[in-house]
Amino acid sequence: QENMAESGGGSVEAGGSLKLSCTVTRATYVGNCLGWFRQAPGKKREGVAAIRTGAGTTYYAPSVEGRFTISRDDSLNTVFLQMNNLKPEDTAMYYCAADLDPLVVLPTTEAGPTDFGTWGQGTLVTVSS
Repeated sequence: QENMAESGGGSVEAGGSLKLSCTVTRATYVGNCLGWFRQAPGKKREGVAAIRTGAGTTYYAPSVEGRFTISRDDSLNTVFLQMNNLKPEDTAMYYCAADLDPLVVLPTTEAGPTDFGTWGQGTLVTVSS
């Protein structure tokens, strides 16, 4: 998606931390559900976390619950994903998404491509053991 700026990926050792950020236009930010999904080579797309910018309701995949925290800064039209205690299985390309169906974070959801909304170019997260 145009006007979506992602940053914060990188390489860390297991147990390390990274923080992703995603800045969108005000029009996209207000009243939206923003978040991240990830995709590793040879694996299907996986919803990671989502946040409703209005109410601040958050959603997490069970695989990241307790390790990742999604938050927002309304003044910056930005959402953040703080990732702690990273594991090698977290290695993937992470995509910020707008108009994200928060149910995609549930492993039981058979998500179709439109459920992931529109997304940016992605940022690579690599976790070594």
